[in-house]
Amino acid sequence: MRSDWPHHRDQCYQAPQYGSNMIAMPPPAEPEYISVHAILFLADEDRPRIITVKCRPLQHPSHGLCPVPLLQPYFDASMASPLRFPLHIFYSSTALNKASPINRSIYHITSGAASKPWYGNVVALKFNGARRQGYTDAGSNDLPALSAYFLSYQ
Repeated sequence: MRSDWPHHRDQCYQAPQYGSNMIAMPPPAEPEYISVHAILFLADEDRPRIITVKCRPLQHPSHGLCPVPLLQPYFDASMASPLRFPLHIFYSSTALNKASPINRSIYHITSGAASKPWYGNVVALKFNGARRQGYTDAGSNDLPALSAYFLSYQ
C-alpha cells in the first residue's frame, strides 16, 4: 500500500463539493395504517364488545400476507389462531400460566357449556376475502360462529 501512495497522489484529486446541485429527497413514507372493527372478549366483562383495531401493513405487500393487527393494549404476548373462514382469533399465550381470570365474556356467550375454559382477553378479527390478505369489520353477526368455536375447542 505504501508503494502505491506516490502514484495515487499524482493521479487522484479530491472531488469538488456540489452542495447546490443536490436533489432533495422526500422523507421516507410512513406506512398507512388501516382500522377495522374487531370483537373484544375482555376477561372481566360479561359481554363482548366491538372495538377499533389498527393494522400495520407489511413491509413487502407482494408476499400476500395480512396486515399485522396492533393488539398490545390487550395482550403482553399473543397467539393467533385462524378459524374456519373468515374469522381470526388472537389470545394471550401466557394467560393460563399467569393465573388470569376465566374469560367471563366467553363463559357468558357459551352459557358455561364450553368443554375448556378460556383465560385472559380474546380478540376476533374477520378476514376480507378467501385469500386472507386483509381484514374487514367484524360485528355481532359473527358471534354465533365464535360461540360455536369456543364450544368445540378442545
